[in-house]
Amino acid sequence: MRHNFKNLKIWILAMEITNDIYRLTATFPKSETYSLTSQMNRCSVSMPSNIAEGSNRGNKHFQHYLNISLGSSFELQTQLLIACQNDYVTKEKTEKLENKIIEFQRMTTGFISKLN
Repeated sequence: MRHNFKNLKIWILAMEITNDIYRLTATFPKSETYSLTSQMNRCSVSMPSNIAEGSNRGNKHFQHYLNISLGSSFELQTQLLIACQNDYVTKEKTEKLENKIIEFQRMTTGFISKLN
């Protein structure tokens, strides 16, 4: 079964998270350009990109891409907490964005289980 990724709620949420991350990392110190900023941007881009790439595959392969996307979300969540620990982002912004990431994780996990 093929899926139109643009209609998937998980893809829409992942795109929103990516936009939030890009806006957030634009405020990080220049010293983080090639480290935390780059890593967070790449993780966030990986989330919707893997959903889109896998959406044209059969369910078994799609699950693989969804799991990669899910893994990137956990990596991003960790990096967000690191940014907060280093005072690059407020606790309030961290909590708001982390809640979106957690919601993405819940939705994606549920979607994966429905593909079985």
